[in-house]
Amino acid sequence: MTGITYRDAGVDLDAAGPIKETLKRLSGQTHGPNVFSMPGFFAGGIDNPSDTDSLLIASTDSVGTKVRIAIAAGRYKTLGHDIVNHCVNDALTTGARPLFFLDYIGIDSPDEERIVQVVEGLRDACQAAGCAIIGGETAFLPGVYTDGDFDLVGFIVGTVQKDDILRPRETATVGDILIGVPSTGIHTNGASLVRKVFGIDDNPAVLADVPEGLDRTLGKALLEPHRSYLDPLAPVMSDIRGMAHITGGGFPENLPRTLPDNLAARIDRNTWEVPALFRLIQAAGKIDEAEMFRVFNMGVGMILIVAPERAGAVIAAVDGAWKIGELIDKDSADGQRVIIT
Repeated sequence: MTGITYRDAGVDLDAAGPIKETLKRLSGQTHGPNVFSMPGFFAGGIDNPSDTDSLLIASTDSVGTKVRIAIAAGRYKTLGHDIVNHCVNDALTTGARPLFFLDYIGIDSPDEERIVQVVEGLRDACQAAGCAIIGGETAFLPGVYTDGDFDLVGFIVGTVQKDDILRPRETATVGDILIGVPSTGIHTNGASLVRKVFGIDDNPAVLADVPEGLDRTLGKALLEPHRSYLDPLAPVMSDIRGMAHITGGGFPENLPRTLPDNLAARIDRNTWEVPALFRLIQAAGKIDEAEMFRVFNMGVGMILIVAPERAGAVIAAVDGAWKIGELIDKDSADGQRVIIT
């Protein structure tokens, strides 16, 4: 199948990779002995000045061009849930629970309706996560943002005891079980490709359609908030060796971040049915399956690494979870880090 790619939509993951590595190198030059840094973390850690047994964990992200879908639909509250839950999940991959959150809204004009809807979403998601919004910045930048555009960025700080930090690159081993936990939709990734596939920028009315296979409008399906995994996974954190938050870069980029260099992940594609929304996106854009797994979560928002003897208990405790694959020796995978069969 030859169709639309993420690069066609303006996002070049291959070009972004070297830039990210350079940024890591430059930021690493600021690290002192109080910084806790491990390759692959979705968040950074630093010694807690008031508690030598714990770390402060921080992460930041944005909702990306999902704001354009929200603008086309005239619905903004879900974006607040998106950014809070994305940041909560990134911090959770270290074992941390959130403490506080800050937001940045860059917008073209003081549009009270949009700003209030977004912050109502931030409030509701932070209340659900048990973290406070202690500040933020709303910047009015005409000329930088135009025609109703805006940007939404979140910053989160959490804490974790040093003994409870998840260290998958040290503890994961051949035979460990990979457990998938369902997503609620596209979450906060792939919106640029979605917009191109459905022509949303030129024809926002398409968001009111109910395509075959969906039980609601396309707009509601695409704007379903990024799921928080904090509450579902809290009871089983002691049974988890590591987790990969399936965000930008999909399976091929996010899973290897959590693995020792000598291991690879083997994913059994037949263990779950890809949700209808992703099948619709793929068919509408004639997108290759490999590209879909590189861009989207494909119905799997978080992947857990669990020892075989604990896998059954984790699957039983986490609603909707299932065995999605296992870890294998990289040499048996022809040097690949993620094999989807």
